[in-house]
Amino acid sequence: MNRIIIYKGILPISLMAISLMACKKDWLKPKPLSFYEPGVALSDARGLYSTLTACERNMRHEYFGDAAPILTEIIQSEVAVEGTTDKAGPQMDMDIALMPDADLNNTNTTKVGWYWYEGYKGVKYANTVVSWIDKATFKDDNEKNAILGAAYFQRAYRYFKLVHQFGDVPFIDHEIIEPKYDFYSSDRWSILERIKKDLEFAYQWVPDNVDRGRTSKSACGVLLMKVCMALTDFDRAIEVGKEIVAAHPLMKERFTSNKKNENGNLMTDLHSVEAKLDMTNTEGLMYVVSYPEVDGSDRIQTMRNAVPYWNSGNIKTPDGKTGTISPSPADTPDSLDLNELYGRGIGRLRPTWYYTNEIWRADKEANDTRGIYNHNSWKRMEDLRYNEPKLKSSNNPWYGKNFVKPAAMSVEDTIRLWFPWPHYKVFVPDPLQTTWAGGETPWYIYRSAEVYLMLAECYYWKNDPGSAATAMNAVRTRAGATPLTAADINIGEILDERARELYYEENRHIELVRIAYTYAKTGKPCEIFGGHVYKLENISGPGGVNSNVKQMGINFWYDRVVSRSNFYNKGVKHKWAEYKVSVHHILWPVPANVINTNLKGIINQNIGYPGAERNVKPLPVE
Repeated sequence: MNRIIIYKGILPISLMAISLMACKKDWLKPKPLSFYEPGVALSDARGLYSTLTACERNMRHEYFGDAAPILTEIIQSEVAVEGTTDKAGPQMDMDIALMPDADLNNTNTTKVGWYWYEGYKGVKYANTVVSWIDKATFKDDNEKNAILGAAYFQRAYRYFKLVHQFGDVPFIDHEIIEPKYDFYSSDRWSILERIKKDLEFAYQWVPDNVDRGRTSKSACGVLLMKVCMALTDFDRAIEVGKEIVAAHPLMKERFTSNKKNENGNLMTDLHSVEAKLDMTNTEGLMYVVSYPEVDGSDRIQTMRNAVPYWNSGNIKTPDGKTGTISPSPADTPDSLDLNELYGRGIGRLRPTWYYTNEIWRADKEANDTRGIYNHNSWKRMEDLRYNEPKLKSSNNPWYGKNFVKPAAMSVEDTIRLWFPWPHYKVFVPDPLQTTWAGGETPWYIYRSAEVYLMLAECYYWKNDPGSAATAMNAVRTRAGATPLTAADINIGEILDERARELYYEENRHIELVRIAYTYAKTGKPCEIFGGHVYKLENISGPGGVNSNVKQMGINFWYDRVVSRSNFYNKGVKHKWAEYKVSVHHILWPVPANVINTNLKGIINQNIGYPGAERNVKPLPVE
């Protein structure tokens, strides 16, 4: 596998992109025949691939780093909440945190704004390729169409996120080479229709056998399925899904060098760094990549984000002594080196009771290797042991003993310091660092397992529960869970299975929003909410002044989050905030700066946020 190819050309293309967008015209006059001149840089397949590399590289930023943007997507759902309880600002009280003029792109608040700005950055790179495709030379039409298809995928990847996060947004399908201040919002449905057409082309022409991190045919197929489902074209989604899983079967036997580990299982193998590097892994369809000692690599920091803050100093022994230390001294036994056994977390991503307990049923998931009953896959605070050297030197009897939860633990500490977590999903060795936060690794964007669950959902919408159960059981039985029957199938069961399989992989908020729009568009009664029928009209609520509506029955996203989360709107609070969401948070606020600097046009604000009263009818995409 060529690990280096992903990074070739990143710096030149970044400089080129800056030059194209700069206001000073002299920036557009590089030396003749310089690689930075667009006419040279984008004159052949190599140059266009370099531009696509910028798109593929930037996909990684969603998952990597401290307070990675994917946390915002997960927190805006029913599976987890913000766990940072030592300051004001993090997204807990959404009525306060999610305002158009708030700090929407900050490690200490939220990454809602990141999705807007990074989304359009990806659109810009993709449009550069689309605009230059007919000016470049290729060895044949297959090469040309493959590059164009990959650019269509990258643009569609951003727009699929944008329309489910922000609704009606400006649609741009060409390169912009000078300042522009007259954008208008486009209709989300026509954006979806357009990117469906583009993805059909991509699915036809993009090859499947590509380097890790490159856009593949199957990745185009997965996104095509998602768009088809959003547009209620379930038959086409099923057709594509069947083709994908036929070409990319699930991994069903232990593999990689980890298979010799008696304390592991197929799931720990599948989510190891080794599995994401293994070219025999048939299940991975799209990856973002980061490799040790490769220029441009990054640390994923999943353990910092998703592991409890066990080293805060507030983990005490039953006799009141400080119980932990990190990093551990050199003479610490391996069994007590909590830093390298679990990673040094700070509890940013705090899972809900729904995710840590409710979906793991003793009668159906008792043998599920993804779940809480498997102590190789999941870890509990009671699995950790006190390792503070002062306990040993003072002959304290608690040294080396398992944690015991203090009866008087504060609300803040209960939220941030004490919860179980899916160790197998987030553990990424970090040997180049003293503190293990999560190292360098490829990461799954799409897997065949998700395709099976998408197929199951398609069958659900088509009122074919038997086929839905069959598709879900392909994933469940692989993990050791009890098979489901047609009688078990409902949207709640499908979402539960997605949570079991896709934690820290899927855009959970987007998937809930997509389903919310599908209920409203189809008028299908929602069985988990008493057969309620949702409507597209006022899906974000009534809007207007004091629009923090907290009423069930307006949209599925809100109903699902509030009914399953044991935090939001349940009166859970600490000294800095109370966990709250409202109906209109189904869509996020467009950053105020985006609207205010668009002097000659109108970008709509979403209903429920200040500024929505100035909205105009969104434009159709032709």
